[in-house]
Amino acid sequence: MILPIYLFGTPVLRQPTQDVAGDSEAVQTLVDNMLETMHEASGIGLAAPQVGRNERIFVVDIGPVAAEYEGGNEDLPEQPMVFINARIEDESEQAGSYEEGCLSIPDVHEEVVRPRAIRIRYLDRDFEECEAEFEGMLARVIQHEYDHVDGVLFVDHLTAFKRRLLRRRLKDISEGSVDVDYPTYADGKGVLAP
Repeated sequence: MILPIYLFGTPVLRQPTQDVAGDSEAVQTLVDNMLETMHEASGIGLAAPQVGRNERIFVVDIGPVAAEYEGGNEDLPEQPMVFINARIEDESEQAGSYEEGCLSIPDVHEEVVRPRAIRIRYLDRDFEECEAEFEGMLARVIQHEYDHVDGVLFVDHLTAFKRRLLRRRLKDISEGSVDVDYPTYADGKGVLAP
């Protein structure tokens, strides 16, 4: 089922999430719905707060765009990927800047500096413990979605000057004034049809 994507300004996007206690039909349904919602919105990542949930879950699928970034996708793990109760254990000192956007902040794209590589511990969809190192675009997308489960948005990484320049656009988004082809939810505005 395709879920509405919560827009900037909705309180759930700023609240840290809770660890998932264990596997259940409800968790698997949420993961299915998040993957379907992400793909329908042409996204490459989606976190539970973006669909109004407080579980520490995010999904990633960079397959469609990986070839456009840093030499392609030769070593790309099977996509999509599911991250449950993820914790970043380490990150590289080397950082890089790349333009990011977000389904919860439509039509806003800005350069964000992030570590080029990370080591992360998480449970996969089968609730198997995993620890892996990722770099390049996959590391960037994972960090972006990881921020969401901690109540952080990519615009928080921008300078105060950049955020001031975006103030009006962010206010419009928070009021539900968006032109996207996926369902959205703005606090107090209800579900907006695409």
